[in-house]
Amino acid sequence: MSKITPRQTASRDQDSIEHRLARLLDGPSLARVVPHLPPETLHQLIRHRGLEACGDLVTSATPAQLTSLLDIDLWRQADSQRDEQFDVARFGEWLEVLVDSGHSVAARTVAALDRDLVIVGLSRYLRVFDPGIFEPTAQSDDEPIDRQEAMREGDAIDLDGAMHADHVASDDSTGLECEVGGYLVRGRRGDAWDAVVTLLGALEAEQNNYFHAVMQGCRRLSNSRPEVDGLDDLLPAPEQQLHDVTIERERRRSQQAYATPADARAFLQMARQPKRPRSGAAVPGSLTVNPIVAAYFRAADEAPESSPSTAPATPSPSADAHPSADGVSESIGAVIELLAEAGMMPKRPRALLEAADADPQASRLARVRRLMEYLRDTDDTTYLTRSRELAFLANTLLAGCSVQSRPFTPQEASDAAAAICNLGLEYWPARWSGATSHDASAPRIRDTATATPGDRFPPDSFLVDHDVVTAFEVGWSVLHHDVSLFVAQQLVSTLDDLDCVDRDIRRELAALRRKLVEHCDAGTPWLARGAADVLAMFDATAWISVLGLLDECPVMPAALTAILERRTTTVSPTEFDFISTAAQIGDVRTFMRRLPDVLSR
Repeated sequence: MSKITPRQTASRDQDSIEHRLARLLDGPSLARVVPHLPPETLHQLIRHRGLEACGDLVTSATPAQLTSLLDIDLWRQADSQRDEQFDVARFGEWLEVLVDSGHSVAARTVAALDRDLVIVGLSRYLRVFDPGIFEPTAQSDDEPIDRQEAMREGDAIDLDGAMHADHVASDDSTGLECEVGGYLVRGRRGDAWDAVVTLLGALEAEQNNYFHAVMQGCRRLSNSRPEVDGLDDLLPAPEQQLHDVTIERERRRSQQAYATPADARAFLQMARQPKRPRSGAAVPGSLTVNPIVAAYFRAADEAPESSPSTAPATPSPSADAHPSADGVSESIGAVIELLAEAGMMPKRPRALLEAADADPQASRLARVRRLMEYLRDTDDTTYLTRSRELAFLANTLLAGCSVQSRPFTPQEASDAAAAICNLGLEYWPARWSGATSHDASAPRIRDTATATPGDRFPPDSFLVDHDVVTAFEVGWSVLHHDVSLFVAQQLVSTLDDLDCVDRDIRRELAALRRKLVEHCDAGTPWLARGAADVLAMFDATAWISVLGLLDECPVMPAALTAILERRTTTVSPTEFDFISTAAQIGDVRTFMRRLPDVLSR
């Protein structure tokens, strides 16, 4: 008699979830449920099922949800060192999905969107002209303007950094030209052209005022590139329009507690510098307040009550207690349960206050856990404030930093923020007592780069008067100076003494050394990681360990722990712990002392 294995059961459960998700997207209750879901969940559904399979979901969303959804989906980040860029091709995919859902539906949905965003997107696909500009006036003796030549002028302008010759209409044989609502339209790109023309026709027929506003905006952006005279350095009109739309998007995202990549990188760069006391501060140990943090919370506090991303993720208790006749609340509850089971709902980060024995990483967060527990039990308002600060730190790491040369996951960002705060509490300037004492003889604050951690815990009430952002800044500075820069400098010394008979390897070692010196001087040692691959030829475990330490957010790889413990068992190359204690930094120093012997074996 055959029996079902756990793997087969899991596979069947997954198939069941997939089937139920498909039924949800095709079911009649979708339009009633979608307005109650957060945009992040809708985005997860679109990523999971594909945009082309989610037409009904998109057209069921409210304008506020759709605005937030496009804010998430239309901007892409190539890597952690660049700002997010508007994805023109993705905009075209959205237009195709909307048109496939019905011309009237597409016109109604687009007309509810921010007009400037629609103008920016469409202007990447077409140029708009008034027919009259190609006809000579009655009083003119000039020859008629060559219409095709005039319309081709400026076609090759690279508006988005991704224009290709095969997307540009270079002659009449492409057919990317038409007249809509009294405007001459010429295509810039070949993809999504049919959807663009169909949408314009639907807008002209059913949303006439919106249509003319959009076409006039596109016409304004359709001029050819102005002559460069060297007298100014202004952005051309299309780039300025995109910049304005991006700024407005960042404003909306800030109100929804998202950190912009530029602000996140600036905050992290400022936090790498040793903390200094404020001049003339009444309390010794009062540290400088980061202006980016202040602006972030000010923007969040100014958010309107009906923010696009504040759609309730769960039915209200009153709705559950008094279900409507059509069973909407029950449908919403069932859908949310299904989405949570499928992992589509925004995941709640692992609780900071969970039992210390539940996770080895959590057991190393003793300081920050104890202080947060005290606030939870004694001061609800301050506890919520500190929790909000932890969320800001996690969002900052998500938007502006990398771990192992890849973006953070939300859970990793939450864990890293807590770990770095715990480290900062160990290295806190003036050893806590000076930070709360009004005694003029209190210890002076020292640079975190040279400070040593305290042997005792801070007072339980410490976070009543001190924020966790400052603790993070102290810990982040320690990681930068005592791990990233320290490891890079020690590696330079190690390479000086490392001998190899192979000429090519010697050349790569010399290149690594040059990169380390160059980027150490610039304060960005993690940019030399790419040249460190040569260390894998000496010892793969040591190479993995160095890569983990020589990073923008240094971590403790499992490979490093194996070297220190002299274990010979198999080690995962991707497993690591976030550095949260001074003892782990001591392990880093021990490893770097042993590294020359490991590489010389």
